[in-house]
Amino acid sequence: MSKLPEVIELACDLISRESVTPEDAGCQELMANRLGAVGFNNESMVFEDTTNLWSRRGSEAPVFCFAGHTDVVPTGPLEKWNTPPFEPTIKDGILYGRGAADMKGSLAAMVVATERFVKDYPDHKGSIAFLITSDEEGPFINGTTRVIDTLEARNEKIDWCIVGEPSSTNEVGDIVKNGRRGSITGDLTVHGVQGHVAYPELVQNPIHQAAPALAELSQTVWDHGNEYFPPTSFQLSNLNSGTGATNVVPGELHAIFNLRYSTEINDQQIIDRVTKTLDQHQLDYDLHWTFNGKPFLTGEGKLLSAVTNAIKTANGLHTTPSTAGGTSDGRFIAPTGAQVVELGPCNATIHKVNEQVKCDELIQLTDMYYHTLVNLLAK
Repeated sequence: MSKLPEVIELACDLISRESVTPEDAGCQELMANRLGAVGFNNESMVFEDTTNLWSRRGSEAPVFCFAGHTDVVPTGPLEKWNTPPFEPTIKDGILYGRGAADMKGSLAAMVVATERFVKDYPDHKGSIAFLITSDEEGPFINGTTRVIDTLEARNEKIDWCIVGEPSSTNEVGDIVKNGRRGSITGDLTVHGVQGHVAYPELVQNPIHQAAPALAELSQTVWDHGNEYFPPTSFQLSNLNSGTGATNVVPGELHAIFNLRYSTEINDQQIIDRVTKTLDQHQLDYDLHWTFNGKPFLTGEGKLLSAVTNAIKTANGLHTTPSTAGGTSDGRFIAPTGAQVVELGPCNATIHKVNEQVKCDELIQLTDMYYHTLVNLLAK
């Protein structure tokens, strides 16, 4: 049996480790050992239940950083997997396993590309760093955001960052994410007065009271977006009320909603507008907000140019920058002033059973990461 390409071997080793959030299962130690062998200084940062790795080679600016996560989502029903999710399996050139695309394949490509670059350019400019967490798929409280707080406190700055999230659609490198929408979640409780449906004069139905306000919020034009971002979107994700009985008016309605918002609006404007709408409808309510991340954008500049050219060199594609999709840990890194681009495998099977990635695409991704390093840091 022929020897597997190095990036595939490392990806298999990482996938075989059952690192469901917030477990790391030794993935970071594996990466740190390989990085340490080529001159990186490794610093483990453990916050509560989360393991993080900050690894850096060099002490000078500019700092180029690979960012990613070793944790994966749960497998779902094991009987629906064609192969065991933590036993990486290659069939017809495709690597199967939980985390293959999101994002242990990317982590393997980052490490192998870096080893190759350091061998070719041992006296490279600036510094190369890795920021790796085991809590990206979970609450994201003790992961990248805590590492960034630590780095900021000691004035250790990242200039350029590639996040290895699966950004691609049809083939690796066809799409890169050069920004993300902001995300804010509202947890709303509308209070009424419970009672018998036959005595409407004695009750206050929170469903009837809340419905017009929620309808208005769902139809509100928050902004029109811009050349980089679509218009801000309001979506109800949960709506609960009632006691289960058919003859009881409930005393409360509980709603959860989320807004993915552009750079044309900020979180305080959203809060003010939602509050104003609820007050205009004279609701008795409690509202709690969760701030998931502000919008960010990396426009034309050295990083986007370096990544675009690296993709062209690796597989001839003209990539398309995009800000679509959900959030990523880039939202914690960009506010420090860093340029941030997400580049990773195709995302068609992420979080699904039988998660997979083409082996050839991991090899191409390794080349893309390598050429990005060359474009930015080679002397």
